[in-house]
Amino acid sequence: MASQKLAWKTESFLTQKCSHWPKLGKHILAQYDENTIVVYQAFCKEIADYAVKNQRFGGSHFSFDRMSWIKTNFLWMMYRCGWAEKRNQERVLAVWISRDGFNTILKNAYTPLTQKAAGLHGKDSIEVRLQWDPDHKPNGNPENRRAIQLGLKKEMLRKYATEWVVQIEDITPFVKSEKVKVDSDTLDDLMVAEERVYHVEDQATAKLIEVDHFER
Repeated sequence: MASQKLAWKTESFLTQKCSHWPKLGKHILAQYDENTIVVYQAFCKEIADYAVKNQRFGGSHFSFDRMSWIKTNFLWMMYRCGWAEKRNQERVLAVWISRDGFNTILKNAYTPLTQKAAGLHGKDSIEVRLQWDPDHKPNGNPENRRAIQLGLKKEMLRKYATEWVVQIEDITPFVKSEKVKVDSDTLDDLMVAEERVYHVEDQATAKLIEVDHFER
């Protein structure tokens, strides 16, 4: 029997901004449940079609030999792909992966400074690159809060793309419908992915990635 499809949840942008999101600090905003967490990637048509059809990444257009970046924050993905209007980023995918897999990614995530402090020299000594980038408002202006971006390569990329994937959904139609509201500056009506702060329970990992504490 096929497993039940997971539902991608949306919520009012203003509700989340005012009630659920911290205004400052380094935080992982994400949609997640007990077993899975959603990350986002934007691709060309060929990669997206293969991923949705096969519920994993691969095919002739997807490269396992280069770093592939994932984002947990929907609005950061919208900034990065220009609401699905940038070249080769015209298709936005919501990718459910196991929380065990995501936590493994975090445990192996290094910024250039933490990599140096750990004595891991050379670009091939790590498999996950961590960046804390400014989060962004729907119109692209930066927030004071930081959003996480994770670059995967080698074995970590292979496991993410083929083993940890639970479900892949093309959310491009939703992205395009909400872009109309952004363009018309009707943010009272804007819907985005439902997201809350993802709490990193392992203290060693929390220290490594330098995530800030946030009270529930």
